Amino acid sequence: MQNVKEKIVNVIKVVFGYGIMISLLIGGLTFFGYLAAIIIGGDTAAAICTFIYKKLYPVLVVISTIMVALGIFKMYLCHETAFTKQNKKTEVK
Repeated sequence: MQNVKEKIVNVIKVVFGYGIMISLLIGGLTFFGYLAAIIIGGDTAAAICTFIYKKLYPVLVVISTIMVALGIFKMYLCHETAFTKQNKKTEVK
């Protein structure tokens, strides 16, 4: 059972990594798209902004949501506690 769990976690890590990379790429494309729209101006700029808003943002939201869910599932399988407060007592010498 442990070996199967490790394989699942490794696959999730790879999918999570590529998914986050795709999300960042789409985010960068939206930035450069808006920057190009500012430079171009006019009706073409409006068309570029509409395309980004109607086509790219929904894809970005779906991919990001799935990747967050995969990351949380991986943390659950690995028993990671990244967001919990741990009480560590430190001794002063």
